Formats: sequence, C-alpha cells, structure tokens
Amino acid sequence: MTDPLVPPSEAQAAPKRLFIKTYGCQMNVYDSERMADVLRPLGYAPTETPEDADFVILNTCHIREKAAEKVYSELGKIRVLKEAKAEAGRGSMTIAVAGCVAQAEGEEIMLRQPAVDLVVGPQAYHQLPELLTRTARARGERIGADFAPNEKFDALPAERGVDGFTAFLTVQEGCDKFCTFCVVPYTRGAEWSRPVAAILSEARELAAKGVREVTLLGQNVNAYDGEGLDGKPSTLARLAYLLAEVKGLDRIRYTTSHPNDMSDDLIQAHRDLDVLMPWLHLPVQSGSDRILRLMNRKHGRQKYFDLIERIREARPDMAMSGDFIVGFPGESDRDFEDTMDLVRRVTYASAFSFMYSPRPGTPASTMAAQVPDAVSRERLQALQTLLFEQQTAFNASRAGMTIPVLFERPGKFDGHVTGRSPWLQPVYVDGVADQLIGQIVPVTIESGGLKSLSGRLAQPVVPAARLREPSAGDSKKALHGA
Repeated sequence: MTDPLVPPSEAQAAPKRLFIKTYGCQMNVYDSERMADVLRPLGYAPTETPEDADFVILNTCHIREKAAEKVYSELGKIRVLKEAKAEAGRGSMTIAVAGCVAQAEGEEIMLRQPAVDLVVGPQAYHQLPELLTRTARARGERIGADFAPNEKFDALPAERGVDGFTAFLTVQEGCDKFCTFCVVPYTRGAEWSRPVAAILSEARELAAKGVREVTLLGQNVNAYDGEGLDGKPSTLARLAYLLAEVKGLDRIRYTTSHPNDMSDDLIQAHRDLDVLMPWLHLPVQSGSDRILRLMNRKHGRQKYFDLIERIREARPDMAMSGDFIVGFPGESDRDFEDTMDLVRRVTYASAFSFMYSPRPGTPASTMAAQVPDAVSRERLQALQTLLFEQQTAFNASRAGMTIPVLFERPGKFDGHVTGRSPWLQPVYVDGVADQLIGQIVPVTIESGGLKSLSGRLAQPVVPAARLREPSAGDSKKALHGA
C-alpha cells in the first residue's frame, strides 16, 4: 500500500517517527500493530516517546469513564509537545485519536481539543494513509465505523511487523449481546468473523517469522463463525484444530469469551489439543441471578457453575480468569455476597474487577438505584482482596511443578530471563538470555507470588537455531501480552 501523492523516493529518504499509545483491551493492541503496518510504507518508523514523533496516535478504549478522561488528559500533554516542536522549528506533528472513544465521541474530541488533526473509528484505521493526505490540506477529518470489518481486513497489508515470539491475531469483532452496561455493540458494531483461510494465512506468516504463541482475539471470540475451508460456517474449535497443525506454532490462546458461546466442541478441543493453553478468560460479571438479569447477560449463576465443572472435567489443569463489576445499579448487599460466593466456589487464577461506570447511551446508565461510590469502593476492595488471595494461592501451588516456559526477554535484574507459563504468569529464572529467548524450556518452579513465578532450569539448555534474533521490541511486545 502506498500513498499516490507521496513519491516513494521521498518516503524512503525522509523517515518519519510514529508514536502510538494504546488503551484498553488486547484487540486495541492488535489494532495498534496493524496501524503501524499500514503506515510503514509511507516511511513511518516507530518511536518510544511522543517528544520526537511526527505522527501521534492515541488508540482509545471507551469501556469506562476514567479511560475516556485519560485520553483527554493525554491530549493536553501532547498538544504542548506539538506546539513546542513547531516553535523550535523541528517540523510539524499530526495528532490522531483512534479506537472506541473516537467512534463514540468524535465530534466532542474535535471541539474539546483543537490540536487533534483527525479522528478515526476502529473499523476505519486502514484509511489512515488517505486521511493523512487529506489532513495535510484541511484539519478536522472524522471517519467512524460505518465500514464493514471485512473491508478493513481486506485493505490491511498482508505482511505484519513482528517484534516478539508471541502475537495477537484478531479472528472476530463486534458484539450482539447488548449487555446493558456495555458500549461495545455501539462502538465496534455487530459480530463478524474473519474467514478461516485468512486467519490461517496470517498465522503461518507469524510462525514463519518466529512467533510460537498466538492469542486469538474477539469481543466474543468463542462466538466465532467465519467461513470455513469447505465454504460452511466454522467454529472456534474447528479453527483451533487447524491452527494446531501450523508448523512452528506451539501455543494457542483466545480471549474474550462469553459463557453462552462456550460450546461442546470447544470444551472437547481443550481436552484434545495440548497446544490450546489451560487458561480460560470467561467473564461472568456478577454472581447474582437478579443482577445478571438486569445486565441482560442471558445466563444465570448455575449455568456458569455447570460450565466450569464441564471445562475442568475435560481439562483438569485449567486455570480460570474472569471479569467482575461491583456497584451495578440496584446491587444490594445480598447481590454482592452472591458474587463473593461465586468467586469462592469457582476459585480464580486471575481476574479483573471494576466499579460500575455508567456509559452514555447504555440502558444501565439511566437505571434507578445507582449505587453510591463509597459503597462500590468498599465492595471492590473486599472482592479484590479475595481475588488476590486466590491468585497468590494459585501461583504458590505451582511450586514443585516442572512446567514448559516460553522465554521472551531478559529479566529486570542481571542474569534473569523471563518467560510465560501455560497459565500466563511471568516466570523468572537465572540463565543465559541468548540460549533461552525464543525457546520453550522445562522449568522447575521454586516459588510463586501474586504476580509471578520463579524457578530454575530443569535441564541444561542446548542453543537452538532461531529464525529471528530478539530485538529491542521483544520487551514491549511481551508486556502487551502479559
């Protein structure tokens, strides 16, 4: 992809710097990587700080109110950098806001922050080269998500930049569930799944570049129903079996799932496929049947318990992760205790928990009986205390096990190398980075804390040939996936 208005020789002769700051979910991380791919043919190379950037993109999240306000705060800081760069005669800076806040609040962004040059929704970032050309002539372009996702994926460059041994791979976008608290159906649109052939092609390219672990992404990834190789709708399970055959791809994960789409064949795939990692993010949001109805989750707590039992029967080493919202409108002390009871019964290896945040345009934002912030904060503290206890206990229970670890980068301390376990925890060992990075090596775990495990190599490591040497970007990539 090239810009017809910018001669290739000029793009090559004058490298430009691109800074992207990513907020929110893993899908935004994937989108940011693809934005960099789209802009690379125009001569944009990544930079780690906005100070020397020619093009700054904030890829935004709209799930919670504070996330949106952080964007406006960051825009104020970047505006100062933009003005200072111009005053110093160091050229111009283009500022773009992308992602879900851009889709939901595009006009407000342009009004609140005049330094913003363009706004682009999550289904239209493939048009960035064209937008840049038009913005050079007139500020104020706003492109929303009025495009089908297939148009975006068809327009993206076939080649992806790879900076690590793990990668995100979007397979599904959008949501049809319409939970009453959530803006995703309004910012990402209806559910849509990529064809199996396109996903396999991207996975093979990633594996050929040294990627050993992929995480399949979707707002409701287990609702995946893309066109299969036989022309019929596939399932996430069938896709997993095909990906398991990709040479060099040793680990597969997926997120985020909905309990109503946890199908029998997907549970069976966890039993059959060793490459499908034993870590499942399956949000429930609340343990109260009454609150689940108000949330429009279309399932109850007993269905969730039954699912967990079947999943663990198929894969006994499965670790569960979840999402929880406290202080949803109308939540009583009894409703909150039902959530605590569910957490105690399931036990989680990791979880994300938040105070309810009303999002404009969602049904829950106008519900009666909004819970006072002080009550929500108290409940959140109690829930997080329990979740942290469970996470620490799970990590501590790994002590004495010998597990395969995919090593990704040097550790924070001299002589340390860090990787990730099958359950996604960071694992630290003493070792020679050149011999370990990019390899999956057995490690005997000696201890586990709240956030990580430490261990020792279970056997001497023989250096293996790698398709690609680790780069400075490996650390950033690994942190995105942690």
